[in-house]
Amino acid sequence: MDPTHSEIQFKVRHLMITNVTGSFGRFAAEVETEGDDIETASIKFTAEIDSITTNNGQRDAHLKSADFFDAANYPELVFTGRGLKKIKEEEYELSGDLTIRGTKKPVKLKVEHGGIIKDPWGNTRTGFTVEGKINRKEFGLVWHATTETGGLVVADEVRMHASVEFIQDKP
Repeated sequence: MDPTHSEIQFKVRHLMITNVTGSFGRFAAEVETEGDDIETASIKFTAEIDSITTNNGQRDAHLKSADFFDAANYPELVFTGRGLKKIKEEEYELSGDLTIRGTKKPVKLKVEHGGIIKDPWGNTRTGFTVEGKINRKEFGLVWHATTETGGLVVADEVRMHASVEFIQDKP
């Protein structure tokens, strides 16, 4: 994966009126295929919890604490892909297991394949946009608070978005 041309983000509702966007600054992914058939892809993705940022240091520290990700005991989240199924032209469904805080759950993600090209340096590159939703409480991220009116401070649903670019290893 080319980290300089990739990004991993998440969004969660705050006070049920707006979204907070966060991202991971350190992550890695490997994809192996049989030839050029991306449906045969074997995928492993990891993100370092300590690299989380929401542009607010106090909130970032809270997310890394035991209330949420517990970075001290669970330093990374892991996704292992189990299958990529073509839905229609350039659209796929990726099934796999997501592990957060030691809890592994099956997830399905929507994938858009951006294509395959040769760059000006002779490398073969491919790009993907990946989107999905999870319930954070199913992964042990159970901290919650309510406002004076009874509304939630942080929603349970987390939307994930990744734009990733890969460079093919040269034989």
